[in-house]
This record gives sequence, structure tokens and C-alpha cells, in this order.
Amino acid sequence: MAIDPVNVSEFRELARRTLPKMYFDFFDGGAEDEVTLRENIEAFKRITFRPRVLVDVTNVNMSTTILGHRVSAPIMLAPSAMHQWAHPQGELATARAAATCGIIMVVSTFSSIPHEEITADCNGTLFFQLYVFKNREITTRLVQKAEKCGYKALVLTVDVPKLGRREADIRNGLVAVVPMHFRSLLTEDVVHASGSKAEAFASHVLDASLCWKDVEWLRSITTLPVFIKGLLTAEDAGKAMEVGVDGIIVSNHGGRQLDCAPAAISALEEVVKVVAGKVPVLLDGGIRRGTDVFKALALGAQAILIGRPVVFGLAAKGEEGVRKVIEILKSELELSMALNGCCSTEGITRAHVQTLRDRLRSML
Repeated sequence: MAIDPVNVSEFRELARRTLPKMYFDFFDGGAEDEVTLRENIEAFKRITFRPRVLVDVTNVNMSTTILGHRVSAPIMLAPSAMHQWAHPQGELATARAAATCGIIMVVSTFSSIPHEEITADCNGTLFFQLYVFKNREITTRLVQKAEKCGYKALVLTVDVPKLGRREADIRNGLVAVVPMHFRSLLTEDVVHASGSKAEAFASHVLDASLCWKDVEWLRSITTLPVFIKGLLTAEDAGKAMEVGVDGIIVSNHGGRQLDCAPAAISALEEVVKVVAGKVPVLLDGGIRRGTDVFKALALGAQAILIGRPVVFGLAAKGEEGVRKVIEILKSELELSMALNGCCSTEGITRAHVQTLRDRLRSML
């Protein structure tokens, strides 16, 4: 393999060579048999293009807006924990790369760097990913911190009432290391429990009773826009609209929670149909090519989020690696738009792609 990766997937092997096995497995692995982890990627391959030709694509503009924030491309960095396990500069390097590339990063609740240090070091737009804890005071204090630090939106993750069974982490004996900056928010018994396995720690602190009324509660304690992350069905999209969220992220947690859940891209259209343009719908999961970004936009996503490739880029080459991952995806997206006859993201339509369902319907 070339020293300089030419596509984002090649960063995975560089990260595997660089990281201790326990940390690589933590970032790379999925739940149980990893069916959903693989399907997230494979499902994109079953979507084909219907390109338009003889279109002047001299100037291709990938820029768009997300909740009013102008970005250079419809690409965001998904929340992922403990970036210092990948590189000493951790989330500081990741956030700087995102800002340099003109895109939004979603910072994890379990960032290894204090949340206020990330915003102080980065001049880009940052969203804050949020879990709801059994002790709601912890959640409230996190929301207040996010507002004070200048995060522009909350991303509420709702698909972790319990931690998925990640067998690689179990085999490796991965412990749940609580970042030092986060310990002040926790009770002593929870801090002590952080020395246990990750699954036990999650059960100790995360609220399995989380339900729709709690989304309304969250909206009542903040002025920030609230995205809800982790929906895969039209039914839940309808409920999200009823409680009044500001955006939806279609996601199966990167295949790390419920194995055999559908690929995120396979669930996108039914959510988009229910939302009917009232709020932004984003897609998280399985993006490895600019062509994948194009396909998600054609099926109704306003933007996509990338997770593992970012961490692998960070592990391989630090801030430069993250920047390279973003630049490769942007370059591939620009080419995909040109070859499909689209000069802007607004010009990407459902008519530009054909899904397996479309093909089956055409044979009836």
C-alpha cells in the first residue's frame, strides 16, 4: 500500500499498524457478528447512478448550509469518543482539521479533551453530542457547559439505552476510562466504577428509561437547536417531529449497537418522506467514498457524517491525516457531481440514483 493513502479506506490499515490492538479494535469494531457494520458499507454498492451528460460542469459548488451555518461541503465529523487513544492531540487535532476544511465537527460527550479547550482552540463550528444520564443533573450541567463554551447545537444520541455487545472489546478487556475533565460531574461511586468494563460502566451511568418525553424536557432546558441521532424508522421520525426536534440524524451507531439493524442508507428514504423537508435530515454510517456522499444526498440527506475514517486518519497522521480524509472525500464528491451532471448540491435529485427497490419495481 502507498505511504500516502489515495482513498479514505487505506487509512484503516495505517491505523491498524499504528495503534495498540485494544484501541484499534475499539474504534474499528461493531456489535456481535458485525452484520450491520458490514451492511452499512455494502448497501451503498447496491445503489447505482443515472448520470446526466452534456451539462456544463466547469464550476462545481459543493457548499451548503446546515442550520444556517455555511460549510464547504455537506460533510460533517460524527461524534466519537476518546480521540487521544488515536493520537496525543486528540480532539484538538480533529477539530482544527475540520475548521481548516470548513466543515462542522460534532464533539462527543466522552471527548478525551475538555470541551471548553476544544472550542477555545478551534475557530470552526462545533456541535455537542449528548447522552442522557441517570443523574439528570449531569445532563443539565453538560448542556449548560455546551452553551457557555459556544457549541452551536446539541446532538442527542438515543440508541444507547444499553451498550451494544462489542465482542472485541470484551475479549480485549477494555476498561471504561473516564476522562479526567469529566470526573467532576460524576459521583464517587461512578468514578470508581469507571475501572470496570465499558459495558458495566455504561449500564451504571446511562439512562435506560430515556423516552420521548425526555426529548421535550431537554428542549425545555436549552436554547440550542436539538438534533436527535439514532433513528431508523418512519414511525420514530414521526414522533420526533411531534416533539419538535430541529433535525434528525439517521444512524445505527456505526453498527456498534443493535446488530442486524438496517444499513443507515437503507433507512434514509422512509425518514425523509415523513419529515417532508420540515427539518434537516442527515445520514451517519458507512460513508467511505464521495460517491457515497452523492448517493445519500440524492436520497434526501442534507449532509452526511463520517466517523471511523476520521479516527483512522488521526491515528495515522494526526491533524494532517484528518484533513487528508476530508479532502479526499470532498475531491471525490466534486468529481461525482461533475460526472453526474450536477453543478451544485441543490442539483442532486432522487432521479440521479437507482436503488435495488427501484430495480425490482421496474420488473413488476
